[in-house]
Amino acid sequence: MEKLLQYLVVAAAVLLLFGASIFVHELGHFLVALWRGMKVEAFAIGLGPKVWGRKWRGIEYSIRWIPAGGFVKLPQMITSETLEGGSESAKHIPPAPPGSKILVAVAGPLMNVVFAFFVATVIYVVGLPVLVNPSLVGRVDPDSEEGKLGIREGDRIVAVSGRPVKSWEEINDITVLAPTNVFEVTIDRAGVRTNFTLRARVSENVGLKWLGLEPLEHPVAGYVEPEMPAAAAGLKSGDQFVAFNDVPVLGREHLIDLVAKAEGKPSRVRVLRDSEEIGFEVTPRYDPETKRGRIGVAFAGGVYEVLRPGPTPWAQVKKVWNQTFAVLGALLNSRNTGIKPSDLSGPIGILSVMAIQTQTDFRLALSFLVLLNINLAILNLLPVPVLDGGHVLMAIIEKLRGRPLSLRFVEYTTTAFAVMLIGFMLYVSFFDVRKFPLFKALLESTSQTEQVIRPASTNEPASVP
Repeated sequence: MEKLLQYLVVAAAVLLLFGASIFVHELGHFLVALWRGMKVEAFAIGLGPKVWGRKWRGIEYSIRWIPAGGFVKLPQMITSETLEGGSESAKHIPPAPPGSKILVAVAGPLMNVVFAFFVATVIYVVGLPVLVNPSLVGRVDPDSEEGKLGIREGDRIVAVSGRPVKSWEEINDITVLAPTNVFEVTIDRAGVRTNFTLRARVSENVGLKWLGLEPLEHPVAGYVEPEMPAAAAGLKSGDQFVAFNDVPVLGREHLIDLVAKAEGKPSRVRVLRDSEEIGFEVTPRYDPETKRGRIGVAFAGGVYEVLRPGPTPWAQVKKVWNQTFAVLGALLNSRNTGIKPSDLSGPIGILSVMAIQTQTDFRLALSFLVLLNINLAILNLLPVPVLDGGHVLMAIIEKLRGRPLSLRFVEYTTTAFAVMLIGFMLYVSFFDVRKFPLFKALLESTSQTEQVIRPASTNEPASVP
């Protein structure tokens, strides 16, 4: 019962966040349409059957049962009207000027951008959890060189070769890229700092070097894909990765790199299962989608440090903006990048990811909301009939021609692209459904595995590994 209630709360939060993004988009169309004196027939909060409705000054306002967005009915915006099924009153309303149509069309995406900056500002104030593997030392063999020097489990590494570190990811970057195998390592124990000179190990198999220490926290397997090497080897959800090819696993990205380098080669894996260390042999398989070796494991759990203040609103939006155009560019260059439309997410994938983020921490869900709104703004401005960018394109053509486009041409064009868009959404959603076991497993593992959320250390500037 408790889990059901938890899932209901997550579902309600996801619908509210997703609905807010659609709502502000439609609100932009609504406000600018009123400002430009255009005919507005209806404005609704939510979708589906009406819960409440009232007509005021010729506009029907309503609240609907499904709390996921809303809509505004503008008969002078032909594309929108065609999708709504037509309106007799629209035949008697003079067409809106092209300039008004452009402003109304752009207002929706613009509101998404404004909303994204607002949410990003909230994140800046409340902080942003960043997944890290904190630089705490795990098990130390008393007979090892490090153990004889006096390093103990629970010690925190605060600097390597004079460079401050907060995570094992940073330690790994310094160690791998350094031109030496000897490092001055500063250890903090109960506020007392001690320097140790440590010699790095070198792996002939993967061509990397690392300190002879292992982290206290280990990546945890969440979802193990059927018919993939990890499942065939016997790995299970909840296993903690300790070592891969005798190299201590320092974090998720480190394990991903180790697996990629071992593509097609039998590799040794050590995991902790119920406090017992178990060994497996697994052969990473080439994945044509990621173009690297994979064993078929999605991670669960993790340690997050909260950066407060979070990244600046501009930095957050700029990062998402660049990511979106990078994905679009990779999609257009699919032959070389391997990114295909099936790799994109539709409503099912979006809602699933948002549910996982919400389950982990509300600030991560807000960060995803920034991404969602910038994506909505960019995609809606594509010059495709039925999208806002299509409105802009048709209004520009109308302005250049000096007269409105043929209603029949607009309706046929809009209908054709609407069918294509719906077909594309169904295509993407089909692959989302195929990924649903993964989404479900990740959501369940997120609820079952401890998520450690803690403030970042204040004695040194916070950094993102």
